[in-house]
Amino acid sequence: METFFQQIINGLVLGSMYALVALGYTMVYGIINLINFAHGEVLMVGALTSWTVVSMLAGSGMPGWLMLLISLLAAIVVCSVLNFAVEKLAYRPLRNAPRLAPLITAMGMSLLLQTLAMIIWKPNPKPFPLLLPTDPINLGGPVISVTQCLILGLTVAILAALMYLVNRTKLGRAMRATAENPRVAALMGVRPDMVISATFIIGAALAAVAGVMWAANYGTVQHSMGFLPGLKAFTAAVLGGIGNLAGAVVGALVLGLVEAIGAGYLGALTGGVLGSQYSDIFAFLALILVLTLRPQGLLGERVADRA
Repeated sequence: METFFQQIINGLVLGSMYALVALGYTMVYGIINLINFAHGEVLMVGALTSWTVVSMLAGSGMPGWLMLLISLLAAIVVCSVLNFAVEKLAYRPLRNAPRLAPLITAMGMSLLLQTLAMIIWKPNPKPFPLLLPTDPINLGGPVISVTQCLILGLTVAILAALMYLVNRTKLGRAMRATAENPRVAALMGVRPDMVISATFIIGAALAAVAGVMWAANYGTVQHSMGFLPGLKAFTAAVLGGIGNLAGAVVGALVLGLVEAIGAGYLGALTGGVLGSQYSDIFAFLALILVLTLRPQGLLGERVADRA
């Protein structure tokens, strides 16, 4: 039972990071029906930017939490500018093109960002400094680190703020109107291009937070680190119901729990043939099972019917 509860904690932490990235996927898809496959690379750029800032601040005498905060803010700014530029240069010219063209462009942008990151930061993995206390917090058997507590707390706060923004603010109403019908929204005074750019910027900020938390939790960064989390986050968005914000969060948490519990018991289930390094099997088996039994996802798609 102690191992089980430990894996539950690990799964919630992992699912929280997936949720931050999955929300970026589902927000963009809900508004312009585009799967931004370069979104995982935004997470990678955020993590590497944070590593660069922390390396520059090392030896300054600053407390670790302050260096982490400064690097997080820098990562959010860099990722927001990057995603704004990607949307304006790569996706906006293809907005009325056949749907295959933006998809191929997104895949190409993913490879381009990986290559540029490899040139700028070099291909070798880099250790991310331990900036927060490393003493684990004992929960009566299972343990949780300060970094993991921060990840859970930040995720809850960010999700609450995002739901308020989408459902209670003028920008949120503009997002929902643009998703429903961009032409009619423009006639009502909404600027669809500005709303779409704002959506990409918000998604980039969430991915930047996820990237910094990923680096702080796992202690390493490199140019290819965004591919698998990005793929898992997309899986989580589909699992919960693409276009559905609550579905993205639920799908991410389910995916994180399935992956963590599977990693904890995979060796025993297979008689030692498979180890925890094969935990990805469970994540995609869960996706296949859900899509077979409920193709619209756990909470259902929520994509506007355009007139």
